[in-house]
Amino acid sequence: MKWGASWLSRKRPDHPPLVFVDRIQNAMRIVALDARAEKSGLKRGQGLAEARAMCPDIEIIPADPVADRALLTSLADWCDRYTPLVALDGENGLYLDITGCVHLHGSEKALLNDILSRLSGLGIEARGALASSAGLSWAMAHYRSGDIAAPQEAEEVLSPLPLAALRLPLEVIQTLARVGLKTVGDIITLPRAPLARRFGPSVLLRLDQALGFEDEPLSPRLPVASLSVERRLASPIQDEDDILELTLQLAKSLRQRFEEREEGGRLFELVLFRVDGRVFRIRAATSAASRDPERISALYRERLQAIHDDLDVGYGFEILRLCVLKTEHYAVVQEDFSGASDTGRSLSAFADRVMARFGPESLSTLILQESHVPERAAAFLPVSDMSRLSAAEKTGTPISAALPSTRPLRLFRHPERVDAIAAELPEGAPASFKWRRTTYQVARAEGPERIAGEWWVDGEDALTRDYFRVEDADGRRFWLFRDGLYSQAAVSPKWFMHGIFA
Repeated sequence: MKWGASWLSRKRPDHPPLVFVDRIQNAMRIVALDARAEKSGLKRGQGLAEARAMCPDIEIIPADPVADRALLTSLADWCDRYTPLVALDGENGLYLDITGCVHLHGSEKALLNDILSRLSGLGIEARGALASSAGLSWAMAHYRSGDIAAPQEAEEVLSPLPLAALRLPLEVIQTLARVGLKTVGDIITLPRAPLARRFGPSVLLRLDQALGFEDEPLSPRLPVASLSVERRLASPIQDEDDILELTLQLAKSLRQRFEEREEGGRLFELVLFRVDGRVFRIRAATSAASRDPERISALYRERLQAIHDDLDVGYGFEILRLCVLKTEHYAVVQEDFSGASDTGRSLSAFADRVMARFGPESLSTLILQESHVPERAAAFLPVSDMSRLSAAEKTGTPISAALPSTRPLRLFRHPERVDAIAAELPEGAPASFKWRRTTYQVARAEGPERIAGEWWVDGEDALTRDYFRVEDADGRRFWLFRDGLYSQAAVSPKWFMHGIFA
């Protein structure tokens, strides 16, 4: 693909030869050019000064690798309409694994023609090929005019092609050329062991990959959905209600597959293909496995309202695809005579809708931790996995942090230093204390509640705390603690405010 050059050439048919240049090895060189520049004798890698001498009227544009990469990525998204297995190939190519997708387009020839014609309509000059191996299709797309090759035709197709068609390093190609080996056919018939000893194992590896003898797995740029359904529309849709209605229909078609697998979906992705090639991906997660179409549709109603301004429908969407990226075992619950099944699922559905609208951090639950230090004994975690919480409740693991009645309703995240004055006893509560520039006279006190330090967290110097519930002369109640014991501390223990009672 000739990024940028072919697109600009088609927009301005009367412009002079067009080249893109970039600094390579401290010299300005051509990195891309259009067909008119090629006809003038220019080529990629040529120095800019030499190009100007050959063709003084060329138009020069600085290369933009970031924009080129963004264009390639957007085209990879666009190619998802043909197969979910799309991989990037360097800076200007794409691999599409169309196994199992050909029947949707009639034939391999029809599929390839559709891809190239649509790209041409988008202003992209591209070449493509279909073959049984990634290496063979790459060689054909770059060095041969033919577009489809059967597996038994691999050797015949490769033989007349230059060695560069095997994707070998330049130094290896130059070394092979010095001994008269210039085409793939020159090395196919040679003894393999001497060839590998003299020129390295990469020659045989690339040859076997192109011939289909060596497997070359592709790495899709996006995770492949375990389940997916799509709807191709005769006329594009723009209205949000139409999108939600089709999403509901797609979710209903997933239900039978979920039942066959005894699973439910945890992470869904709605892919919207706009008619001009733009692709939108909208994800929605559930806090528990679900196969209910109405619930899935409700999730996307909230998601569409949350991203309303970011969803540019343009001239409409022509393809809608609903993918299931994550599944879990779905526990079937017997309904009672009222038609209700599991009240926990209604709570899960409520949590899903709130998080779909306001984000995954919008709902939290209090979780008990394995610590007896008050500020570590509980933590707020997002309600993102209701199934984990339910499983913990069944096994007896404490989930809802039911705090002791002797603990304050408001606990400070970090204890605040106070100045205690004149304790009645060395180990007793203070008679008064100063906190936040205010002095409080203690009228009543209860305690102490002694909490040992966690030496496995704070080290061997962890101090013991004595907590007191104190009330001042005006009836305000506080939770204070002395950090350390007078009999153990090398220095005088310090006092801290840790909470306030109602």
